[in-house]
Amino acid sequence: MCLEAEIALHLGHMQLALCLTALAAAPLPPGVAQASRSITAEAIKGPMRFLASDELEGRGPATAGDALAQRYLATEFEALGLKPFAPGGGWVQKVELVGVTSRTDRLVATAGKQTLALEVSDDFIAFSGVTGPSARLDKAELIFVGYGITAPEFGWDDFKGVDLVGKVLLMINNDPEDDPASFAGKARLYYGRWDYKYEQARKRGAVGAFLIHTTPSAGYPWQVVQTSWTGEQFELPGAEGPRLQVKGWFTEDATKKLVALSGKTLEALIAAANRRDFQPVPLGTSLSVTLKTQVQRKTTANVLGLLKGSDPVLAEEVVVYTAHHDHLGKKADAKPGEDAIYNGAVDNAGGVAGLLVIAKAFASLPKAPKRSILFAAVAAEEQGLLGSRYLMEHPPVPPAYMAANINLDGMNIWGRTRDVSVIGLGKSTLDQLITELAKAQGRTVKPDALADRGFFYRSDQLNFARAGVPAAYFASGHDFIGRPEGWGREQSEAWERTHYHQPSDEVNDAWDLSGAVEDARLYFQLGAVVANAPHLPSWNKGDEFEATRLRSLQARGSR
Repeated sequence: MCLEAEIALHLGHMQLALCLTALAAAPLPPGVAQASRSITAEAIKGPMRFLASDELEGRGPATAGDALAQRYLATEFEALGLKPFAPGGGWVQKVELVGVTSRTDRLVATAGKQTLALEVSDDFIAFSGVTGPSARLDKAELIFVGYGITAPEFGWDDFKGVDLVGKVLLMINNDPEDDPASFAGKARLYYGRWDYKYEQARKRGAVGAFLIHTTPSAGYPWQVVQTSWTGEQFELPGAEGPRLQVKGWFTEDATKKLVALSGKTLEALIAAANRRDFQPVPLGTSLSVTLKTQVQRKTTANVLGLLKGSDPVLAEEVVVYTAHHDHLGKKADAKPGEDAIYNGAVDNAGGVAGLLVIAKAFASLPKAPKRSILFAAVAAEEQGLLGSRYLMEHPPVPPAYMAANINLDGMNIWGRTRDVSVIGLGKSTLDQLITELAKAQGRTVKPDALADRGFFYRSDQLNFARAGVPAAYFASGHDFIGRPEGWGREQSEAWERTHYHQPSDEVNDAWDLSGAVEDARLYFQLGAVVANAPHLPSWNKGDEFEATRLRSLQARGSR
């Protein structure tokens, strides 16, 4: 089909729905069912065990363990018969990073004659927003700006034109959730993400920004902030314009003490912030803190391997599988005898193992799919999705030629489920395919039961979506076979409290990977269907990423 017809198809949603209905009812492409059987628990556990081993030292960006993981993945891709596909040739796409390590002991708040000293780690976490030898707040005025959101489509503006140059902004984590018709109710949007909020503060000339941590609003306990936001923090080089001196988080208890200096209560401020007529609140308090920093230039890499498509025309298009190969490295301040390695077994040695078994399944097909398949093990996801961001800023093929992104982040370790949880259900036509393929497994598709965590905006599929590429990210649901109602959610939340971004995320032989096998087979079959389909997937009408995709396809057609 010519590209002009493809664009018309995207614009004509009725025609698209008819095509997808027919596609969803079609059988799997030849050989896919047989190849699916090569995906086993043992095939997943082997790579997972190696990548999460102590020898790789937590796969921190630009470490020896990171380099070893890259070499291992390139070797595995080569053994499967994939072709190196990094821009300029080779298996690895180098990603330059700026690493900044920040150190401080305390932060002092002053209101009139009152002072409050807050202790690092226990009360707050702070890190440098600049790449010089130090970062500093010197009696900078603190202003509460609610959620720190400007969203014209919801008639919402927390800033109201107030001059915030030189100020420190205090913000609620998350986005407003009281009104289901505004934002997305309890579900988290990108407006609730920390990176959005820091960027808004930067654009307004603030010198600092702190988020108020609560476990419900962040989706994880304070210990995750302590492990994820200390040690070396990375960014891509070349950021332009004014920068925040200091970024950080306060605990809820520390924030209450801080707000009390001004004679106010946090509860009253939050109540005001949930109204559209909210105005920024000067707290009559100034903050002072000095961060000593160490800045280094380092290099990590994305590992890219391609299975060339069999159709002479459609092979120019690619289905892109992603899984991030990095984790948090080693604990810098570990005590003698303490486990200092963040092994990252579930997050994300499991996802990378899934990527490898899927690549093996594709390589075993009697004939390659019509479209090409790109396997991208991306770097520095834990540092703010940096590897996938760099990949989409320097793509091996233009986004208009990317049929879909299918992202693996994490792995089910508790057994088989009756359901599949689709992160961002309702965003694209990929949902219909997932639903039909899951049905063939005897499973039903459900919305993300933890939508308040905002997972769609927390992993690498986000950078593809921003470029307009329809993206799929799903996992086993919570209805576990042979388990009582609610058991699955209990396991998920307990794992998050205890093991997420902790040294205890290690391979455990007691895990039941049967559910991981079903998920990996579903991921494989989804990519195979998309790679052989006559039409490209699309974002659903009105989705936040639809316009970008249509512009991309139209630009492709005008060449």
